[in-house]
Amino acid sequence: MIGIPVLVFILIFAFVFQIMKLKLKVVFVFFMVLQASFAQAPQLSEKAQISVLTCSTGNELFSSFGHTAIRVQDASLGIDVVYNYGTFDFNKPNFYLNFAKGKLVYSLSRRRFENFLYNYELEKRWVKEQILDLNTSENNLLFKFLENNYLPENRDYLYDPLFNNCSSITGDVLEKEFEGGIIFNGSHLEEKYTFRELVRQYIPLNSWGMFGIDLAFGGVTDKTATVREHMFMPYYAMEQLANTTKAGKPLLKRERTILNYPEDSGNDQDSLLTSPIFWFMMLLAFVIAITLLDYRHQGHNKILDFLLFFVSGLAGLLILVLWFATDHIVTGKNFNFLWLMPVNLFVAFKIITKKEMPIWLPKYLWFAIACIGIVLLIWVFRIQILSPLNIPLMLALIIRYLFLLKKI
Repeated sequence: MIGIPVLVFILIFAFVFQIMKLKLKVVFVFFMVLQASFAQAPQLSEKAQISVLTCSTGNELFSSFGHTAIRVQDASLGIDVVYNYGTFDFNKPNFYLNFAKGKLVYSLSRRRFENFLYNYELEKRWVKEQILDLNTSENNLLFKFLENNYLPENRDYLYDPLFNNCSSITGDVLEKEFEGGIIFNGSHLEEKYTFRELVRQYIPLNSWGMFGIDLAFGGVTDKTATVREHMFMPYYAMEQLANTTKAGKPLLKRERTILNYPEDSGNDQDSLLTSPIFWFMMLLAFVIAITLLDYRHQGHNKILDFLLFFVSGLAGLLILVLWFATDHIVTGKNFNFLWLMPVNLFVAFKIITKKEMPIWLPKYLWFAIACIGIVLLIWVFRIQILSPLNIPLMLALIIRYLFLLKKI
């Protein structure tokens, strides 16, 4: 049997152990509460103000539309930070794969105002500020939302260039935090544009960037954007905020220019020798010349046909993949595949490897020509707006289709 002294010792030890556990729990809870209190956003003073920053366009394609961010400043607390929803990281795992799949993750970043401004001073891009007419409680409400959104578990979001970007999110934030009180008045818009028309206002039509965008963007982007949807463009968002009311009063207290540089001219039209139309017309002239030589000498330049069929087929396949196999919204309903036939990939290898033309080729060529006619009708009836730069490429394909039909 256990002796009385030993039993008493065990009971005392158990009692002390329970007391220690209780104290440790209390200490743990105390530190958790203390940490949570420090993690909460501080209360802004009456001197605080929140504003929307709009930055001008840049030289790179991704900066062609400008930029939007939110600034919070409070001289009493020494706060002057910028919340930027336009942050992405090339080094994130599977960045390019996610981009291709339409799962591109952007993040909300926070940095000192002077650090944010430095990049725009360096690039000589203007920055304008619109100070929101909010009272102290509304400033704190919006500040608390931004701080909570900046937490690691909340800061990432799925980016979309037209429907969920740094500029459109600004309108989302204001609508969410001041539910029912924000009215976006569209009377200042002389005309409402489609998404494609809005993009073309900032990227020249005769540029490689716009050619690629027109090729990838489907008919989804040819619907007219609503007043609210125009805000995916930073310049339109800036103009819209100046015509927005909260509880029946103007949303803005005042506007000012922080950096006053001239509008960037880096997105001017490419020079003739580097523009797409120049090279596409050269390609068309080359195809016409080779076709005339083939016709006169009863020849057949298989390499030319292989390249035309292979490249057009590969482009058509990519268009279908972007439409059906990714989460991109902007690439839906893209009928460019009707003239960039994916089946051309298969035909390219048949032409280059076979001495005799397949017996089914004439029917396929007539079908391909008919599809080009269909896509032109789709363009005419504005189901999807195509790039005029496509015309020389379509003509090059039609010329070789007709030549092969004649040869067969």
